[in-house]
Amino acid sequence: MGVEQESPAVRVSTPVDGVDVLGALSPSRAGDFMSCPLLYRFRTIDKLPEPFSPDAVRGTVIHKVLEDLFDLPAGERTPERADEMLVPAWDALVEQEPDLGEMLGADDGPEIAAWLANCRTVLARYFSLEDPSRLEPAERELYVEALLDSKLLLRGFVDRIDVAPDGAIRVVDYKSGNAPSEMFEAKALFQMKFYALVIWRTRGVIPAMLQLVYLGNAQILRYVPDERDLLATQRKVEAVWQAIRLAEESRDWRPNKSRLCSWCAHQAICPAWGGTPPPLPERPEPVDLEGPDLPD
Repeated sequence: MGVEQESPAVRVSTPVDGVDVLGALSPSRAGDFMSCPLLYRFRTIDKLPEPFSPDAVRGTVIHKVLEDLFDLPAGERTPERADEMLVPAWDALVEQEPDLGEMLGADDGPEIAAWLANCRTVLARYFSLEDPSRLEPAERELYVEALLDSKLLLRGFVDRIDVAPDGAIRVVDYKSGNAPSEMFEAKALFQMKFYALVIWRTRGVIPAMLQLVYLGNAQILRYVPDERDLLATQRKVEAVWQAIRLAEESRDWRPNKSRLCSWCAHQAICPAWGGTPPPLPERPEPVDLEGPDLPD
């Protein structure tokens, strides 16, 4: 069981007229390449389907509930209402992707009951971290893109943007898993700095705060970026793009064996684990660098 999804960015991306764009890159696909160039190839060039992950689907459902929660009047944004919204959000997702139902078994079975109970636990933690009745987000599930001077198009989806009365911008991202250890905080913040760079380039304002909300263990990671940070992020993104292009030209997509391999859906065809990748096409089609994503 697997799924190959059209990139959501492809559906909403703005054509760039009159500019010879080098290509497009999202934080997810940049992260794939930095973690393992071969994984990047599998997802963006081979477009191999991947099985649904209960944890990833949980993230999708919880993101949807938190997005829709702010459609309610402030006084109704309660844990009880969020709990009531959970099953309809799940049902709507199954209607779009019927195979999801098979992943968790029968609708009235113990597997789906346990999974929904876990979703409820994770969702309830959100209310220990923020009071949504006191928030009025400026944007939710916002598609953002910016064309750099190098002609590289950066794009992605931001969970939430808050704008203070003085114009200060806070970029918020929900994670249904646990907060990383200090050793891995920089990797987690790369995505947020990527978004901050896009916002800076499009709005001319550096976000005052980047905020990662980890619902798995009820923690918030906050970071205040500055111009030096974002210029460094831009250099890093452009270096990643050049490395991707070099790999594409040389057709050398090397695996990077690490503990992250435990979560990879492609171990069976990975040479680092004794497998054989499918042959590369003679002339690869234009690469969709956003690729299929499920919120985590």
